[in-house]
Amino acid sequence: MILEGKPPVKVTLKRSARARRLSLRVSRLDGRVTLTLPKRLPMAEAEAFAREKESWLRRQLDSQPDVVPVEFGGTITVEGETLCIAPGQGRSARVEGDRLLVPGQPETAAARVRAFLKLLARDRLVTASDKYANALGVRYGRVTLRDTRSRWGSCSSEGNLMYSWRLILAPPEVLDYVAAHEVAHLVEMNHSAAYWNVVTRLLPDYQAPRRWLRVNGAELHRYRFGD
Repeated sequence: MILEGKPPVKVTLKRSARARRLSLRVSRLDGRVTLTLPKRLPMAEAEAFAREKESWLRRQLDSQPDVVPVEFGGTITVEGETLCIAPGQGRSARVEGDRLLVPGQPETAAARVRAFLKLLARDRLVTASDKYANALGVRYGRVTLRDTRSRWGSCSSEGNLMYSWRLILAPPEVLDYVAAHEVAHLVEMNHSAAYWNVVTRLLPDYQAPRRWLRVNGAELHRYRFGD
């Protein structure tokens, strides 16, 4: 549904067999609005609830980080450093000083920057995962990169690791912490005291990057790559 106004607000309606009441959520990561409703609740009642909460909803959206389009002349953080996106030569993007040089036409810049970030993220995350897996004497399966909204990483029961490629935008110690966090699950598939002892063995000062991610993580999702 759409709440008319300036600007219009798109609200995604989601039915849930487990929901006992209406709940309205604004994602801190990308500002998406979701209204969850019980399975048998009339749609008209859900829409009325959204309109009743419109003032609250707009206040939440106003507090979201500004969206930053990825384009020539704009900036983006890469490994915690702010770079200016500028036209470049060659076949792929590269960092040169305080600039991210991107070949091709302006309309392809966002896609090329995203491809560059994904490759760099894979390199850094595989390196960090290898380091921590070797330290623990364990092995993991495959590494998958996604643009996830709800988590920065995960470890499956089969030992496969998943990471958000947007971690490459954060300072290196933050990416490093998430790798340590997920590799530690290869030893303890939980968040018990024993698990956090493993994390501490790998990264004694994990609290600082963990705190950075909690405070600043939403900023990594403000960049839009034309999709």
